[in-house]
Amino acid sequence: MPNIMTIVPEQAKGLRKLFFRWVRGQYGGIVPGVFQVLAIDLGVARPVGALYRHLHLRKSSSLSRLQREMLATVVNGKVGGAP
Repeated sequence: MPNIMTIVPEQAKGLRKLFFRWVRGQYGGIVPGVFQVLAIDLGVARPVGALYRHLHLRKSSSLSRLQREMLATVVNGKVGGAP
């Protein structure tokens, strides 16, 4: 079965370590699963991170709370169950 590549924040080095430090600062000390996936290619991390914030974190999101939870469940399952 194919897996989605991820980087475990505690094992990150170099720029990725700094990236995860920034993410923790933005998200109350946790690293959402989507950012573990995005850390594979830091070139897409910023624009996709902005899309994540736009869809998930703003009050007027076009996704319902249930849709956001379903998406988070799938991503967390792919990265091995994160916060």
